[in-house]
Amino acid sequence: MNVRDVPRPEMAPRWCQDCGGVRYQSIREGKPVSNVTTVGIDLAKNVFSLHGVDSHGQVLMRRTISRSKLLSVVAQLPPCVIGMETCSGAHEWARQFKDLGHDPRLMSARFVRPYRKSGKNDGNDAEAICEAVSRPSMRFVPIKSVEQQAILTLHRVRQGFIEERTATINRIRGLIAEFGVALPQRASEVRRGATASLERLPTLAAGAVRDLLDHVEVLTNRIERYQLELEAHTRTDPRAQRIQALSGIGAVSASAIVASVSDAREFTSARQFAAWLGLVPRQYSTGGKARLGHITKRGDAYLRTLLVLGARPAG
Repeated sequence: MNVRDVPRPEMAPRWCQDCGGVRYQSIREGKPVSNVTTVGIDLAKNVFSLHGVDSHGQVLMRRTISRSKLLSVVAQLPPCVIGMETCSGAHEWARQFKDLGHDPRLMSARFVRPYRKSGKNDGNDAEAICEAVSRPSMRFVPIKSVEQQAILTLHRVRQGFIEERTATINRIRGLIAEFGVALPQRASEVRRGATASLERLPTLAAGAVRDLLDHVEVLTNRIERYQLELEAHTRTDPRAQRIQALSGIGAVSASAIVASVSDAREFTSARQFAAWLGLVPRQYSTGGKARLGHITKRGDAYLRTLLVLGARPAG
């Protein structure tokens, strides 16, 4: 292929009746953009790539713009389908594009990857997103509301405090073990045993362990405060109250389900919901032979963990 035959990023293809091939028209004129029906946006932190096509699949727009200009550029487009991958800020962008009259659709990056035709870069990713969002069999992610994301923020911060407290307790056990004091793994026993062992430790070590114990106490208080906020939310949400009527689901699990699932009617059955969570076996079947392995673990790991922990005492 001649270098002159390679399409440039600023050129859009159009069919040429005379030569029986494809020629390229500059998208800088602004005329073809009014015919854009589908746009793929590769989201990033500062630089965004846009790829737009018309109803016939002809490329009318390839642009790379900054974050500050994205909203103004999208506002100038006619109402169209906008595809994006689910990543940081995707739901907020989708809400803003919806207010502008567009039809934003979010997709998992795993489902977009097969549509990328060549090497990975921002432009090819945007083209793959534009292609994937137009597929009739594509699975889309419901757009979360601001309230849902606020509740999930409480869950994420609370879980982070729990992990930090567990790490601090393990650090206390490891440090005290250096001085011949073996403590059990239970958190309450570690705090009680570490406090009783302070007098046996050297002065410097005792001061460090005392600071760790104070930090554990601060984290415990914060975890309890977030727990109360989540429980208060479930008492005011009728959907969470209905979910809590099921066996093995408490306030935290119910709140997480309501915040994670925008519309439960999108699931046709309980098995489909379990598959969305990654609780169904991984299948590798061929030739009429069914081979089932471990669970897929494709869904939200946090939500799946809550349900598994709640199912243990219920079972």
